[in-house]
Amino acid sequence: MEWSARRRCLQLQVDTRRRRTCTWTGRPTRALVSVSSPSRRALPPSSRLPAYYKTPGKHTRRGLANGCNCRRSSPCPPLDKYPQTPPQAQKNAGQPAAGTLRPHNTRERASERPKVKHSPGPGAWPELELETRQRPRSSGNPAMAVAEPSRTGSPPRFLLLVFVLLLTATDEAVAAGGLSIGINYGQIADNLPSPSRVSMLLRSMQVSKVKLYDADQNVLSAFLDTGVEFVIGIGNENVSAMVDPAAARAWVQQHVRPYLPSTRITCITVGNEVFKGNDTALKDSLLPAMKSVYQALGALGLQGQVNVTTAHSLDIMGSSYPPSAGAFRPDVVPYIQPLLDFLSAARSPFLINCYPYFAYKDDPDGVPLEYVLFQPNAGVTDPATGLNYDNMLYAQVDSVYAAVQALGHTDVDVKISETGWPSRGDPDEAGATPQYAGIYIGNLLRRIEMKQGTPLRPAVPIDVYVFALFNENLKPGPASERNYGLFYPDGTPVYNVGLRGYLPPMDESDATRTAIQLFALIALASVITLVLS
Repeated sequence: MEWSARRRCLQLQVDTRRRRTCTWTGRPTRALVSVSSPSRRALPPSSRLPAYYKTPGKHTRRGLANGCNCRRSSPCPPLDKYPQTPPQAQKNAGQPAAGTLRPHNTRERASERPKVKHSPGPGAWPELELETRQRPRSSGNPAMAVAEPSRTGSPPRFLLLVFVLLLTATDEAVAAGGLSIGINYGQIADNLPSPSRVSMLLRSMQVSKVKLYDADQNVLSAFLDTGVEFVIGIGNENVSAMVDPAAARAWVQQHVRPYLPSTRITCITVGNEVFKGNDTALKDSLLPAMKSVYQALGALGLQGQVNVTTAHSLDIMGSSYPPSAGAFRPDVVPYIQPLLDFLSAARSPFLINCYPYFAYKDDPDGVPLEYVLFQPNAGVTDPATGLNYDNMLYAQVDSVYAAVQALGHTDVDVKISETGWPSRGDPDEAGATPQYAGIYIGNLLRRIEMKQGTPLRPAVPIDVYVFALFNENLKPGPASERNYGLFYPDGTPVYNVGLRGYLPPMDESDATRTAIQLFALIALASVITLVLS
């Protein structure tokens, strides 16, 4: 079988700079593929690289478009210089034609491919080894056979898709739900990371809910388009001012409206533990302020998106044991009764801060440690209902449910706005250790992931915000107040409960972060191009 055309000079990759030689003359040729262009292949597709050049002619500078790229001005060597029959065809017609170019990234066992040594000639690059592989022919004409790049060594397409998903999975996972636990993000410290870095930390942990004690614009801006739900707060010092409807509208316009819907603000807490102190004026202002904020949301059409409520200390309870006998203190009932009426009408939750640690600290000999740490124990049975409680937190929540029901409301949900355990305390603060803190938070997380409800409402999973994200070194009070954090300010976990996150370096600037995001987008576009090609 004779060849009917001249053999085309193949371009070969010979080093990392992608320099190539003409296989006939041995002279270096121009690089046809830019090293800085990752979307182009090192070699042209085999469908555009016929093994034999059909039309005799001169070497040109046009490269692959018209033949060889070695820039010779003389005609190609005579046709009789070429072998009339492919070497491998003489030995075995079933073997691929020798000298067919094989891409460098393919993988095949040596026993399955023939090899041929090729000496380019004087002045050329060192001797190269050409591996042969022939594309299945569409016709019986061997002159029409072309080289087919093997996909054996290429990354499987599903792995590329997995890589694409990993680049974009964080925000989608958070938007889809992430961890069902919430975290209190307090900022009474002078050594905390920037909100942008905290945003990356929480997103890497797939935390879906965050509670603030203010409406920090830097924090809300850092969580734009992340899918994280926010509870923002109006501090006790601003509650009295919110009684004025105009002030409430201005506050909502400034702290809520600009961030919706990019930042998912779902609730506003007006004040925090207002009934714990003796400020009568503050107590009197609480409900009017809540109503003004609620009306301001209504004026903007946001009442269905954002709830209005306040958080209470467990000190408002006059009785909490047994849980079925739970009742509010008589002095706060005149405030709580109309507040519950408002929450019922607005369909907002009743928030309570529960700390079993306080009960253990006050009476470490009388309160079983296993009972407060969610560890196996016999539990406590409520004599009125027969319900058994194997941990104190659930008993506290059900006592609040009983107190709310005693005031005529069964339509208000109770949510835990704070709970936690300190990892360090003063000498007289029993149980404030990293070991106990890790046990408490770890067992609580397991219960939450099981979507477990309390014995009184087993079908309603408890809704919990853990206190707190970081240790806050400027908080007043005993040492325990400054050591409730899950993380140190440098992002190191205080104790191991299975929560892992990534906190970017301290010196990361906004420009650096933007560059990283841009690089990720470019990488994503390149991967998609490879998948679709």
